[in-house]
Amino acid sequence: MGRSRQPARVAVVTGASAGVGRATVRLLARRGTAVALLARGSKGLAAAADEVRAEGGRALPIEVDMADHEAVVAAGRRVEAELGPIDLWINAAFSSVFAPFQATRPEEFRRAMEVTYLGYVHGTRVALAHMTPRDHGTIVQVGSALAYRGIPLQAAYCGAKHAIVGFTESLRCELRHDGSNVQVTMVQLPAVNTPQFDWLLSRLPHNAQPVPPIYEPVVAARAIVAAADRPSRREYWVGTSTVLTILGNRIAPGLLDRYLARTGYSSQQTSQPADPNRPANLWQPADGPQGRDFGTCGSFGGRSHRRSPQAWLSRHRRLVAAAGVSAAALGTVAWRVTRVA
Repeated sequence: MGRSRQPARVAVVTGASAGVGRATVRLLARRGTAVALLARGSKGLAAAADEVRAEGGRALPIEVDMADHEAVVAAGRRVEAELGPIDLWINAAFSSVFAPFQATRPEEFRRAMEVTYLGYVHGTRVALAHMTPRDHGTIVQVGSALAYRGIPLQAAYCGAKHAIVGFTESLRCELRHDGSNVQVTMVQLPAVNTPQFDWLLSRLPHNAQPVPPIYEPVVAARAIVAAADRPSRREYWVGTSTVLTILGNRIAPGLLDRYLARTGYSSQQTSQPADPNRPANLWQPADGPQGRDFGTCGSFGGRSHRRSPQAWLSRHRRLVAAAGVSAAALGTVAWRVTRVA
């Protein structure tokens, strides 16, 4: 898996006002990391920064739209000036649309790509501008099983996540060519109980929901922090469903096409009719001055898991392998003793 790096002293987390990003900044704060929180929503940012301080960490909340490259550049400069050299940059911000592709307007699709894909490109570019001269730093791209397997009703999101994989692979090769010590890794997530299902623009007749099994944001946050500690590993897959989705698509993509055509619409909607007045954060943050703080978790806490045995095994696979070798050795010794006796 590669040796661990020292925990970051200064980290930047995009999409830090809610969901996975917000859970991640809390874990970083517990380690004593100074955290810059980047997001659009002022209320969510303020609440997330308070949580960081409650954990004993230093927080620097910055309102920024990740689709705006110059604003991200300014945010990076502010972080370095107020917190110090950036050791870790975690890209997690996104926005999207729940709708069939043909019901998604061109400007909406473009906006989703600008935030979710180009937001990662802008964040990575700014991180490298500060890390490359020092030849030190780690970038974590928070992805999804949907980076490898597209599903209906989420064409914009799936397209953006696929694009992030290709972009990151190209960048990784370039850094290796340059002999750089800056490292880039990815974390591919399962369905997570975040506020996205309460605030993404939706044209579905019923409320959107994650496809089970569903995990709490803290499960994703643990994996992200672990990836930051061991960035020499190219990717981390979180949750058995992520593993099965990625591997299943490699083996039988046509079978998954037919399965998702039959089940993908119903599995992503509850039985409750959608509220036509629900918030939508594509163009403006739902947790802005006129909105509310949506918090870390979404509306599916009663159906979500706080732990993933697969994710734990993935993070500790060297320990598990060593334990397996030890058990095998003990078994061999016991067998030989039995034979001698």
